[in-house]
Amino acid sequence: MQVDASVLHSISAQSLIDSLGLAGVVLILFAETGILLGFFLPGDSLLFVAGYATVAGNSLHLHLSLPGLLVLAPIAAVVGAQVGFELGRRGGPALFRRSDSRFFRQEYVDRPAAVFERFGLPRAVVIARFVPVVRTFLNPMAGVIGMPPRRFAVWNAVGGVAWTVGLVLLGHGLGHVSAVRKHIELLVLAVVILSVLPLAYEVTRHRRATRS
Repeated sequence: MQVDASVLHSISAQSLIDSLGLAGVVLILFAETGILLGFFLPGDSLLFVAGYATVAGNSLHLHLSLPGLLVLAPIAAVVGAQVGFELGRRGGPALFRRSDSRFFRQEYVDRPAAVFERFGLPRAVVIARFVPVVRTFLNPMAGVIGMPPRRFAVWNAVGGVAWTVGLVLLGHGLGHVSAVRKHIELLVLAVVILSVLPLAYEVTRHRRATRS
């Protein structure tokens, strides 16, 4: 069964993958984690579908190299986040002082701020990788609040590798299951939903600990 083109276009930027292959994946991951305007890009579903595209005979009618993806995806995500961190460190608080517009909402800043407050700097950097929007704005915010560059780099690498490699291998592994291949578009949507579970778990655990 072929994946519906409209679904993939909206949640995985298939047009870039079709035209640029691995380069498209790299560009999307870098933009989503390194440029504030990239918050709307589909990192989770992109990685899952890219992993699925490494399976021979997949329904996407394109093929990506699994070794190449496992090397380039983490690099793009880590370098992108590092660029975002430097933008925040050099740009300072003024980076987030703007009125709400079509592409910017103050709540986009409030979300990563809440993650920092609840989980502390290292854990927040890792957790944010798995939460859309938060992973875009948390990196520059870490630079704004003065997180030590070396400390950020370490946890950025941990989170970036776990996020990219985990989702790529998930897509690759499930792509070999015939029942999954027939409903891959539903799995892509499930990945988007599951991407918020790590934060939900941490929030629940934190609340329980606070009550205790």
